[in-house]
Amino acid sequence: MTLTLDISESLKARVDAIARRSRLSASEVIADALENGYSLEWQEQYLDRVEAGLAAADAGDFASEDDLARVRNKHRSG
Repeated sequence: MTLTLDISESLKARVDAIARRSRLSASEVIADALENGYSLEWQEQYLDRVEAGLAAADAGDFASEDDLARVRNKHRSG
């Protein structure tokens, strides 16, 4: 189905920016917003958090060995 929308240039710029960052098409970004209720603001914030997490991991700012051991042992019996 083809649908044509008249939206402001600023809204189009936001959709296009999300599309570039997420490697989706503008149509997929809009469909995600409509189908799943993920507003453009939510999508922007999600991408910000993903990018921040990846940057932290690349910088080695990740869980310590003690943190990992604590998680592994948390649910062990005995």
